[in-house]
Formats: sequence, structure tokens, C-alpha cells
Amino acid sequence: MIRVTANGRALQVDDDSSVADLIRSRDLDPRFVVVELNGEPLERSRYEEVTLSDGDRLELVRAVAGGADLRARLEASRLYVVADARREQGDLEVFLDAILGAGVDIVQLREKEAEAGDLLRWAETFRAAADRHGALFTINDRPDVAIAAGADGVHVGQNDLPVGVARRVVGDDLIVGLSTHAAGEWDAAPSEADYLTAGPVWETPTKPGRPAAGLEHVAHAAGHADRPWFAIGGITPENLPQVVEAGATRIVVVRAVTEADDPAAGVERLLRLLP
Repeated sequence: MIRVTANGRALQVDDDSSVADLIRSRDLDPRFVVVELNGEPLERSRYEEVTLSDGDRLELVRAVAGGADLRARLEASRLYVVADARREQGDLEVFLDAILGAGVDIVQLREKEAEAGDLLRWAETFRAAADRHGALFTINDRPDVAIAAGADGVHVGQNDLPVGVARRVVGDDLIVGLSTHAAGEWDAAPSEADYLTAGPVWETPTKPGRPAAGLEHVAHAAGHADRPWFAIGGITPENLPQVVEAGATRIVVVRAVTEADDPAAGVERLLRLLP
């Protein structure tokens, strides 16, 4: 056993206990606690790996139940990656660690045809990877699965469950995102949506049959933004400067990362091109 001090209180903890272990022993969720260790802020992504030593001093500076903390992290996000379960590649955990370690802020599990049980199984890997790297994790279309999986939010489209219904399902703590494809949809977006996407900027095989919304929709979003928003659809390192010039500061990508020979390098290249 070793002795540490947490918020001025002396505690005994097991040898090899991590910061995350200590947080959980206080009946708190590590995702929603900000820690100072020996007077220095500790990144949330390191809570599991940092082992406590005898005499360590910790301050659990802030403990929140989702809500404001998630929205503050959403506001600070720039790069959002949508991925499937990578069944063909068989490298889901390695892939997620690579892209999140390279700087992805939000990762979404999108498997349109999957049943809830499969989604929950894959979501465990997404949730654990997001926690390791201090990132947000969302699920596409399924607010019920988002709750069951402990996700940070859910993303819905124009023809999915309405935003207001999704909000009632997930409550106020989780974030809800909504796709928009035209100026009219943007202007009509319900206030219950925490963030919006504008696109597809260019046609993309991930949305077959959906015409491109174009850079004009990005410019409309930039000029009428009242919440965080992301440009989406066919964005690559080659055309990203046009998207930024149209007013975007955040983007969602799929193939630019999931189909890259080196996904982490793809992430780093996109981040260098963002404001």
C-alpha cells in the first residue's frame, strides 16, 4: 500500500494504482474529472497509464456529469473521423489508437446495417480508445445504443429519428449532432442539436445518390453559425484549403483517413491544413 493525498485528504491505495483507479475509487467517472497531480495538470488521456507513487498529491479540480464538459470539448474540436468497425482489416483497436494519438478529436462508429448487439460490442473498443486519448465518441443514428454504450453523443440525419426525439432519448448530458445538406435545412435546424454538419461538399460514395451541396453551403454555414459545425463530404488534403477558404474551421472525414495507407499521417496532414 502507498499513501497519497487527494483534495487534502490522506488515502491509502494499492501499489501500482493508476490515477484512473483512484478516481473510480471515489465513485467518479474518469471522463468527467480534471486532475492536477503534484501541482501540474494531467491530461485525461494519461489517467490510465500514470501510476501513483508514495506521497503524490492530487486535486480533483472538477467533476461534472457530461453536459457542459462534453460541449466545451466539442467547441474545441477540429477533426472528426467517421469509421466503421473495420471488419475487413481486422485492426480496429490499432487503427483507433493511431488516429486518436495523431490528434483526432471525435470519432464516430457508423455501421448502418448492424444490429444493436454488434454495435455495442464494437462500441466497447471505440469507448476505450477515446478514453485513452481524451477524445469524444459518438454513434451514428442510434440514440438508444449511444446510451447503452456510454457514448458521448449521437449523430442523426435529416431522415433519421428527429433531433427532438433523439434529445428526449439521450437526455441533456449527451451531445446530439445533425446533418444538413442545404441552406434551408441549416436555417431550420432545431436548437436541440449541439452541432451541425454542412455537406456533402463534394459527392462521396459514403452517401450514394446524394448530390453535392458545394462550397456554397459551407459559406452559408460560416455566415449563419450559432453553434459548432463541421464541413463534410469528399474532403481531402488536396481540396481542404478550398473548404477553409469558404469559412470552415472544423471538418468531418471518412475515406481521407480510413482508406489512407498511413491513417495517422493522414490525420496529421489534415490538421496542418486546418486553422
